[in-house]
This record gives sequence, C-alpha cells and structure tokens, in this order.
Amino acid sequence: METQRDHALMRPPGKTLTPAQLRERSTIYRASVAQPEVDAFRDLRTKLLSMMDGNFVTLIAPVSAGCGSSFVARNLAAAFAFDDARTALLVDCDMRHPSQHEVMRIDSGDAHLANYLQGQVDDIAELIHDTGVPRLGLIPAGPPRENSAEQFATPQMRLLVDSLRSHYANRYLFLDAPPVESSPDARILAEMADIVVLVTGYAMNTAETISRAVQQFPPEKFAGVVFNDMG
Repeated sequence: METQRDHALMRPPGKTLTPAQLRERSTIYRASVAQPEVDAFRDLRTKLLSMMDGNFVTLIAPVSAGCGSSFVARNLAAAFAFDDARTALLVDCDMRHPSQHEVMRIDSGDAHLANYLQGQVDDIAELIHDTGVPRLGLIPAGPPRENSAEQFATPQMRLLVDSLRSHYANRYLFLDAPPVESSPDARILAEMADIVVLVTGYAMNTAETISRAVQQFPPEKFAGVVFNDMG
C-alpha cells in the first residue's frame, strides 16, 4: 500500500514523447515491428535480471571516453521501463562531462545531483525529472565540475542511492559513470552498486586496457562488457 511519503517521491508524469522525438534523443521505444537495437537492450535486461533477486543498482561505466556509455545507460534504463510492473531511474554521475539532461532536453534548473550533494537541495523528489518516457526518471548531474570523486565519497551520496533504491520494490537504478581510465569515480560508485557493466566501443580499447578496467571492480559485482557499435 502506498503511503503519504510514497507520493512525496513521485511527480505527475509529463507528456509522453513520440517515437520521432525519442529517435532525436537516441532513445529506444516499444514498437510493433522488430528493432534489433531494442532487442539487444531487452536481452541485456534479461541477463541482468537473471543475476539478481529483487530490484538492484547497476553501474554503467565506459572503459575510456567516447565509448557511448551514456547511450547504453539511458537505453538500458528505458528497456527496464518498458515493463509496466517496473520503474527505472537514471542518475547522471558523470559530473565532469554531464550529458543526459542535454540529450533528453531537460532543464534541471537548480534541482540536480551536484546541488543535492552540496546540501543545496534537501527534497530528493525535486531531483527526479520526467523524461517523457513512461516510468523512466532522470536525476541530472548538474554543471560540470572537477571534484566529483570527493562528492561521491560523501555520506550524502550513499544516502541518496539507498533512499532511491529502498523506497520502491519495483524501482531499478542506473548510475551513468565517467570513464574508468580517467578518474576514480567509477570505482567509488561501484561500492554503492550491485552490478557493474563496462562499455567499450568496437576497436576503441585493447584487450589489455579492458582487462585493467575489469580489475578495478569486485568480481562478484562484475556482469560483463558491452561492445557498443559506435557506427
């Protein structure tokens, strides 16, 4: 049964985006015809669900810059939101190069992750923005900043993730992380995640580089590597 506090963490949904608008935002959508890209994300969703019981937090991290990890994070979250019995929440944790709000054309104002971590936003509900995709919310990162590692190591970040995860049994969280090679952010965020998915572009990273990235995470959390076709 929903409580009054449950409603405090929910916003009325905005207007649902059309397929054309979703294509402009490089975001998958349900359709009556087969779409290989959609099927790929559905398959990844099924594999992750088979690994865990109940809802969980997934960290999606690129091996290096330019691998298209934010695209993968956004569309994996959208694939979970396809299910009428589930909701998905995408958190843009790439505070050095935030992009999700721009791609989804969302004006976050002052309601974003950076301001929450700095104590300038108290109400978690204010952080969650409607994406126009049913059952998919977004917490934007906020303006670019360089001290993200220090921010993610704070108790506020863990409290945020724990609160978002525990409030709804059907909510799945997706943390869009910065590159593993360039900062410790992904390793810090992995401490709050249940599953880690690495992303690399075809021919972008050597096997040795990918192996080094894999070793940054606990083996029991590592789900695998997504090879993103950037073409």
